[in-house]
Amino acid sequence: MQTPQRERALVPFAELHGLLASIFERHGASPEVAAILADNCASVQRDGAESHGTFRIPGYLATLASGWVDAKAVPVVTDAAPGYVSVDAMNGFAQPALAAARALVTAKARANGIALLAIHNSHHFSALWPDVEPFARDGLVALAFVNSMACVVPHGGQHALFGTNPIAFAAPRAGADPLVFDLATSAMAHGDVQIAAREGQSLPEGVGVDRAGKPTRTPAAVLDGGALCPFGGHKGSALSMMVEILAAALTGGNFSFEFNWSGHPGAQTPRTGQLLIVIDPARQAGNGFAARIETLVREMRAAGQERQPGERRYLQRAASERDGVPIAATELEGLRRLAAPAGTA
Repeated sequence: MQTPQRERALVPFAELHGLLASIFERHGASPEVAAILADNCASVQRDGAESHGTFRIPGYLATLASGWVDAKAVPVVTDAAPGYVSVDAMNGFAQPALAAARALVTAKARANGIALLAIHNSHHFSALWPDVEPFARDGLVALAFVNSMACVVPHGGQHALFGTNPIAFAAPRAGADPLVFDLATSAMAHGDVQIAAREGQSLPEGVGVDRAGKPTRTPAAVLDGGALCPFGGHKGSALSMMVEILAAALTGGNFSFEFNWSGHPGAQTPRTGQLLIVIDPARQAGNGFAARIETLVREMRAAGQERQPGERRYLQRAASERDGVPIAATELEGLRRLAAPAGTA
């Protein structure tokens, strides 16, 4: 979701990355974790997903200040089976856990044709496509599932039970950027509701309910005791349930309704789980898989689908790499204050 046009600054990616890494370190993250979170957050901002980019920094910092998450955690990677990698994030963020296991799960996918990565005891607070796109750039197919805090009412239910529970998918193409999609199983991402509340916008019909379970278009009513709806009614609700099973029950993580952060005022990151499935298409399709994808893309275009999954992000990425990453000028000033040493802000 894009915010209304305000005065914008254009910042080189490396500068934004360094600024965010400084903020994370200053607020308690280890240099290793700070670098990974900064890369993730700056990349998402670069690609135009404002609801998951630098907009999330206050939430990260509130969570760190609350003591809810360990930003110095060192993930424990377990080689659980020939095609299975398990990671205990040690109450840290999911991205460092994925980084710690990426080489092993890639090697297993190459060796066995498929590999599963199960992360638990983790916090995920960002977009999901950065987790899967690198696998596709290595010629692999990847799916990812993450559950979050309970903020979505199941179809026909009365109160929030599921998270926004996104699903991401990436597949390589021949001579082109991978096909990548990242979608919440809720009717809208929670961050987009927060932005709508900040900007005084109304929500579309069917997005959320208030605390009494009645439909509402008011973001504050959704955020204050209400809930989001699943997209597509019972179909989206079933997919959200599937994510709970894969990202929590299968990994050993918490269900979206299961963790309790009431003792950590200010905490915003859900302590749940993440599952990735990585497939080597060369095992079945040989070297022709990416070319087969091009056949499909050609036919989608012929059918009238002009823009392919991920294409808008790639266009924004190219513009950001050429001109600088766009960010609201006031937000950039705030980030610089957060990064400044104590007593100099």
